[in-house]
Amino acid sequence: MTERVNNFPPMPKFLRIKPCFYQNVDEEIPQPHQQIVRRVYKLWMLYSITLCVNLVSCIAWVAGGGSAVNLGLGLLWLVLFSPCGYTCWFRPLYKAFRADSSFNFMAFFFIFFLQCVLAFIQTLGINNWGACGWIATVMFFSTNVGSGVVMLFSALLFTVVTVLMGLVLIRIHRLYRGGGGSLQRAQEEWSTGVWKNAPVREAGFNAIAETGPSLPQYPASVPSYPENRPW
Repeated sequence: MTERVNNFPPMPKFLRIKPCFYQNVDEEIPQPHQQIVRRVYKLWMLYSITLCVNLVSCIAWVAGGGSAVNLGLGLLWLVLFSPCGYTCWFRPLYKAFRADSSFNFMAFFFIFFLQCVLAFIQTLGINNWGACGWIATVMFFSTNVGSGVVMLFSALLFTVVTVLMGLVLIRIHRLYRGGGGSLQRAQEEWSTGVWKNAPVREAGFNAIAETGPSLPQYPASVPSYPENRPW
């Protein structure tokens, strides 16, 4: 097997900017957990799309007579939270399932909980927050119906994303606790430095390159998280 090359985010070959991460769910994630990792990845994509729709709604908001502050903040949320969502909560979850890292699980729970709170605030739609949620949309219908209709799409998407994020947080927490995970394990990883020692946590993956093409070999410490309940 050749050396793994970063493949995410995909970039055109003519650009000098290269991908920052290597992502291959089939190769790196144990088979029982591949589906949930893919679903969280799709949830990140849905949230990024929602931020794009929100930006369009903010344009309609300003065009209908709203404050330009909302457009500026809507653009800021898209530029900031779309890449940060991938690096700050999807990647920790990816690494947590890849190498059975309690530290990464805890990082995911903490950051993703804050993400859920933020998504809920965006769903509310407080004025001058750059999010076309329900409060802003309903109140603006009396000012400009056309803009209100466009803003409604953003409010609906924020609602769907918030509900899905809450379900994902509960689901993954149950999987983690059912597999024997705990805060104590995360503290032990932090104190021993194992959480940042990739060669130790992922020795099974390095063995693949030495033995040639074969089925992926996952670390022996990966627990069997229960999957007996429907998604």
